[in-house]
Amino acid sequence: MLHTDSLYENELRKLRESVLLMGAKCQEVVTRALGALESREVEVARSLIPLDAQIDQLEVRIDDLALMILARRQPVAKDLRFIASVLKMVTDLERIGDLGVNICERVVELCGEPTLSEQTAVTSLGVEVTRMLQDALSAFANGDAALARDVLARDASVDRSFAQIFHAMVGCMMQNPGNIERATRLQSLARYLERIADHATNVAEMVVFMVKGQDVRHAPR
Repeated sequence: MLHTDSLYENELRKLRESVLLMGAKCQEVVTRALGALESREVEVARSLIPLDAQIDQLEVRIDDLALMILARRQPVAKDLRFIASVLKMVTDLERIGDLGVNICERVVELCGEPTLSEQTAVTSLGVEVTRMLQDALSAFANGDAALARDVLARDASVDRSFAQIFHAMVGCMMQNPGNIERATRLQSLARYLERIADHATNVAEMVVFMVKGQDVRHAPR
């Protein structure tokens, strides 16, 4: 429902749009970095690193706007939940941006070396994680608590996949010490993806709170 105060309504719309822009940039970094790993395009991975500064700037702008709305408008009920959720979400999105840069750095290193067969499992994990992030952002955009809950349920699958990759990399290093450097980098990349899934889960939790007023953090899945 729209507010009778058009300026207030515009402020809320600008806040929402800024979060969506920040989320889109985070998604771009992660998705394109993983694509660069598949296609072995080092320059693509390098070109994505400056996006982190844009994500950081958006975090500051969103925080400033949210705090201004809180001070000036003194929102209640659903509007207050929306702003409180945004203030938490942007912290997770900023961390996703940082992790996306970490992925880019590992991709640059890995593209200069022969590919290990174990990379396929990391690629599959990347697909799973990017879908979680996309769905968490879609849930926010559409106020879809059901989709947000679906994201929460998928985090355990990512954790299991990461554990399998970790053990596979250890086995790869033990089998051939010459693989240690490459396997360690792939292991790190998988860890970054697992952490992105955690942050996407946090975003989804905030969507449930924003829409339903229910705090589902730390609740059993």
